[in-house]
Amino acid sequence: MATIRKLRGRWQAMVRRKGMKPRAKSFDTKSEAERWARELESEVDRFGRAPDTRPAENITLGELLLRYRDEVSPSKRGAAQEIQRIDVFTRHEIAHRTLAGLTSSHVASFRDERLKQVSPSTVVRELAIISHTLEIAQREWGYHVAFNPAKRIRRPTVANARKRRLEGNEERRLFEACDSGRTACLKSLLIVAIETGMRRGEILSLTWRDIDLNTRIAHLHKTKNGESRDVPLSSRAVEAMRAVQPDRVTDGDRPFPLSAGALEQAWNRLRARAKITDLRFHDLRHEAVSRLFEKGLNIAEVRSISGHKELRMLARYTHLRASDLIARLG
Repeated sequence: MATIRKLRGRWQAMVRRKGMKPRAKSFDTKSEAERWARELESEVDRFGRAPDTRPAENITLGELLLRYRDEVSPSKRGAAQEIQRIDVFTRHEIAHRTLAGLTSSHVASFRDERLKQVSPSTVVRELAIISHTLEIAQREWGYHVAFNPAKRIRRPTVANARKRRLEGNEERRLFEACDSGRTACLKSLLIVAIETGMRRGEILSLTWRDIDLNTRIAHLHKTKNGESRDVPLSSRAVEAMRAVQPDRVTDGDRPFPLSAGALEQAWNRLRARAKITDLRFHDLRHEAVSRLFEKGLNIAEVRSISGHKELRMLARYTHLRASDLIARLG
């Protein structure tokens, strides 16, 4: 049976087992000390020996996050954004905690502080990175942690489902504002987004090699869910593509040679010129998917175009106007 005692303002847990050196560790709360002792005793009973916790006591969460950034993040599609998030973590107080000393209360404090600065969805993504880093550290890098503290806290509730679609003459105003802007391909890009429902990154990654305007197919090699797909192009989308097609095309050329950051800036300037508020570029995907349903396509057909893997997510992005459905009801 473990011994739990209060020592110099902290709670110390000591585990003694025959055939092993006594192990002791101090915690801020009695419950944390009891949990550590229970899990250590369980591991000793299961494996016949106490795990080596010294590596976990000599490395900080910040050091693990940097290793994760360099070894794991580059293989992800959202690598750039994740690397930026990790760089923010390493400047936070939690990054200086050792792996062995990191507790659920530390992660919960980080969560509560971040919720005052950013949206709940951002905090959920940040906690996911921390949690996966701890999982990789234990499973692949040989660091012993009795439990993953990021998995023992409440995740913020995310209620960010949007119903925003283009209203009234907003589409016309956007296109008119494109004519007075400096980004020549922006109007064609918006038409392709509205007609196909492709994500921003999917549109920007297209090359002319991926596009066959005769068969009206755009091939996406790798999408957000890790799969490739073929996207049919409407006649309006084909016309928009032809508008930006140069006389001579090489395979590596892109119809929309913009970075994600450049598109975001161009979009913000466009909204200001069009005097449209509360409209995100991603809302054009909502608009496109809803229009596909309004044209009479079924769920399987829309899913093959949009690339949604879960029907639940497809329903979330679909907002049909009752007025557009009246004619179909008879």
